[in-house]
Amino acid sequence: MPLFRASGKPGATPGTKQRKMRTGRKRERRETDEDGSVVSLTRLCLLSLADNMKTVWVKDYADNYLDQYCFRHIMGPFNILPGELVEELTCLLSSRQQLSRAALHLLLVPQLRGLSLAGCPGLATSALCTLIAARCQVLSSLDLSGAQQLPSQVQCDLLSCLPVLRSLSLAGTPCDRRVIRTLARCCPLLCHLDVSRCHFLSPAALLALGGGAFSSSSSSPPGSSFRHTSASHSPVSPPSYSDPSSSFSSPLLPLPLSSLLALDIGFGEEEGDPTAAAACLLLSMPRLERVAMACLAQACSLICRRDFGQTDELTRREGVPRLEEVWRERRLRQGMDSGRKNEATNEENEDEEEDERMLWEGYESESEDDTSSGGGVAEKGRVGRAVPKLDAESLTLRLRDVQGLSFASLETVGRLCPDVHSVSLDFDDEEDTGGRSQGSVLAAGLQTWSGQLRSLSLRYPGPLVDLLPALQGVGSSLVSLTLEGVKTSPHTPLLEVIQACPRLRELLICAEPPTAAQDEEEEEDEEGDERNLPSLPNLYSLTLNFSYEHSQMKPVMSWMSLKRVLKCLLSGSPLLEKVSLVALPCPLNSVFQDILSRFRWNLHGNQHRGADSSDLPPLPLGRVQHLSLARSNVSMQTVIGLVQGCKRLKYLDLSCCWEISRLESLYFQTSNNVQLVWT
Repeated sequence: MPLFRASGKPGATPGTKQRKMRTGRKRERRETDEDGSVVSLTRLCLLSLADNMKTVWVKDYADNYLDQYCFRHIMGPFNILPGELVEELTCLLSSRQQLSRAALHLLLVPQLRGLSLAGCPGLATSALCTLIAARCQVLSSLDLSGAQQLPSQVQCDLLSCLPVLRSLSLAGTPCDRRVIRTLARCCPLLCHLDVSRCHFLSPAALLALGGGAFSSSSSSPPGSSFRHTSASHSPVSPPSYSDPSSSFSSPLLPLPLSSLLALDIGFGEEEGDPTAAAACLLLSMPRLERVAMACLAQACSLICRRDFGQTDELTRREGVPRLEEVWRERRLRQGMDSGRKNEATNEENEDEEEDERMLWEGYESESEDDTSSGGGVAEKGRVGRAVPKLDAESLTLRLRDVQGLSFASLETVGRLCPDVHSVSLDFDDEEDTGGRSQGSVLAAGLQTWSGQLRSLSLRYPGPLVDLLPALQGVGSSLVSLTLEGVKTSPHTPLLEVIQACPRLRELLICAEPPTAAQDEEEEEDEEGDERNLPSLPNLYSLTLNFSYEHSQMKPVMSWMSLKRVLKCLLSGSPLLEKVSLVALPCPLNSVFQDILSRFRWNLHGNQHRGADSSDLPPLPLGRVQHLSLARSNVSMQTVIGLVQGCKRLKYLDLSCCWEISRLESLYFQTSNNVQLVWT
C-alpha cells in the first residue's frame, strides 16, 4: 500500500478524482495509530502479525504439537525478533483478547525481558510457569496479577529461576511467606513489588524484604525445582520439589526496593504487627519511594516518637534486627551522606582538596609560625571530612508516593517525608482533630508539600466545599486529581476547583448527586458570561461519575452550574482522549449540541474568510478515543453528532441510556466502526 499517491491522472473526470480522494482519506485513516500519528512500518508489521496470529502462525503448532508434546525450546519464527518487539506483540494480542496458550508457547523466547499476563490471568498455569522458567531466564519484568490458580510453591520455583528480575506483580495471587523469602534470596535486583490483595500473606512476612536472618522456627524457602538443559525440542520434566533443611539463618541484605504495594493483604499474626512491620520496612529499606501499606501513618508516628519497644516482639519472632539498631544505623548513614553532599558543595573539586592536604603535610616540617599559619587550612580540611552532629529530628525518609493516609496524619508524615509528590488520603471520622474541621486539618497538612505535589487522591464523604481551601493551596502544581464520595449541591464550587488546578491532566470526580433541583429563576441568574470560564488545556482524561439508585435513573433536574462546568471542560480541553460522564443529573443533549454548533459556526466563519487550516480553532472532543455516557440523559441524535465530530472515537458506552432504544443501537452498530456497549 503506497503512502504517497498522485492526486489524479491527466484528463481524469471530476467524479473519478473525487472518488480517489475519498478512497485516499479512508486509507489515510487506516494508516494512523490510535493517537492520530502515522503508523510506522514496524507497527504495521506487528498489526499484521496480530491479525494473522490465529490462522497462520499458531495454527500448525496448535493442531500438531500443543497437546502432544512439551518442548523446552521452540525454534520458530519469533526467535529472530528482538525481545522488545515480542513483548509489544504480546501486549497487543493481550489488549485485543487474542492471546492464547498456543500463542504464548511461541512467544516465550529467550530474549524476552518483559511479560505481562494481567490481561489474561487464566493462562498463568503451573505448566506455563515451567516454560517461563526454562526459556525466559533474563526476564526483568513479570506481571502475574490475578493468577489465583498458581500455588505458592509454583511461584517460588519460578522466581528462583529469574535472578535479574527488577519488577514483579503478584497482586491477587496465593502469594505467602515462602514466596517473599524466595524473592529475598533469589532476586537481589528487585526494585518494584506489588503483593496487594494477597490474603495468605501477613504483614510480618514482608520483613524478609528488609534483610536480616530467618529464624529457625520459620519455614525455609524452597529451592529451585526446574531443571535446565541445553537441548532444544526436548520434553520438559515435571518439577520435582526439593526439601531443604529446616534451619535457615544466614543473613540477607535488604532488597533495593523503590516501590512496595501491599494493601489489603492478610491479617497480622498479632494485633500490632501491621504497624510494627510497616515501621521496620520503612527504616530497613532506604531506597523506598513509593509505599502503599496498611497502618502507614501509624508507622510514621511510631518512628517520629521513637517508640520502638512495641516492635521488639515482632523483630525477635521474625529474626530481624531490633528497630532501635536499624534506626541508629539509618540515621548515621543519612548523616554521612549529608556530610558528603556538604563537602562536595564547599570544595571546588577533588584535585584542589588533594593539593590542600599535601600543602598541610609540607607545613608540618617547618617552623611553628608556619605551622600555625597552615593550621587554618588543616582545620578546614578536617572539618570538611567530619561526620556532622545529628539530632533526633534529623531522620527523613525518601518517600515520594504514599497511599492510605488519613487527614490527621499529614502533619506527622510531612515531617518525616518532606519530598512527597503523590498522596492518597482516606477520611476517618474517628480521628482526633483537636476541635478543628476536617477541611482545615487537610489544608494545614498539605501545606507542607505546597508547590511540589503532583497527584492527589481524596476519599471524603462530605461537602465538596470543605475541600476547596486545601485544593487552592496545592492545586497550582497538581497534574492529577481524584475526589471520591464527595457530596454536591446546585451551588457546589466545581468551577472554583477547576480554576485552582490549571495544570491538570487527569480529573476524576465520583460524587453524590444534589439532593434538590435548582429553580429555573436561579438558573437564569447563574448562567453569566461563559467567555470568562476557566479551562484545562492539558487535560486528557476526564471522569464525572454521579452515583444514582436505579429507581432514580431519570432526568429529574436541569442543573445550570453543572452545564457550565461541562462546557468549560469539554470546550476548553482540546487534548481530551478519555471522557466518562456517568449518571449526570442534567440533560447532555443541549450541552453537546451547543459545543458542536459553536465549532461549526467558527469553522464555517473561518473558511468563509479564507483562513488557513492551521488557524482554525481546535475541535472540541476531536482527540477523544474513549467516551462513556452510561446512565445519562442523551439521545441517539446527539450521539450521532458526537461520532461525526469525534473522528478518532474507538469506544462508546451507552449502557442504561433510557432515551436510546435497542433498534437505534443496532442500527448504529451496523453503520459505524465504533465499538458500542448498550444494555
